[in-house]
Amino acid sequence: MTLHYKPFAPLVARIREDGKCLEGGILKVDSFINHQIDPTLLQSMSIEFVRRFANKEINKILTIEASGIAPAIMVGFLLNVPVVFAKKKKPSTMDNMLVTEVFSFTKNKSYTVCCSKDFLGAGDKVLFIDDFLANGNAAKGIIDLVNQAGATLAGMGFIVEKSFQHGGDYLRDQGYQVESLAIIDSLDNCTITLRSNQR
Repeated sequence: MTLHYKPFAPLVARIREDGKCLEGGILKVDSFINHQIDPTLLQSMSIEFVRRFANKEINKILTIEASGIAPAIMVGFLLNVPVVFAKKKKPSTMDNMLVTEVFSFTKNKSYTVCCSKDFLGAGDKVLFIDDFLANGNAAKGIIDLVNQAGATLAGMGFIVEKSFQHGGDYLRDQGYQVESLAIIDSLDNCTITLRSNQR
């Protein structure tokens, strides 16, 4: 699927102002997205996600704990649909579950992701929302869970995509609608290079 990218200006401006780069290709946006959260920015980003997926039938929002929960809840609120977050640890109380493995680039380890079959099943039309798209490992895990459930993945929305790690390329090549509000083309030499428009 072709990338039709339009940067979301309020987010791009905030990354330029408050984003920080660490060695190893890590972008820190913890002052406004995934540790401390700016609710006004969160609301505007969620409205933009709803606009971008307006042509899709969606009855459920899915994310992975923990950083995707805040934007997922806001999108779910706007669409008036339930929000499910896949857990990174099997709860002792969950016995009817879908399970997959996901490798975390940031933490450099694999973890088990699970979701109750009670909350994700055949007939669900799912929108996946998350904070970052890098190698696409979390997204691949979500695809696996959705497929196991017999549900349909309507699309994927990410606040920030790191294009140089090619997860977005893979997902779009698989035919998924992937919408990223900001795309980072490079973090070389700890300089944040944001994509300004469609390529």
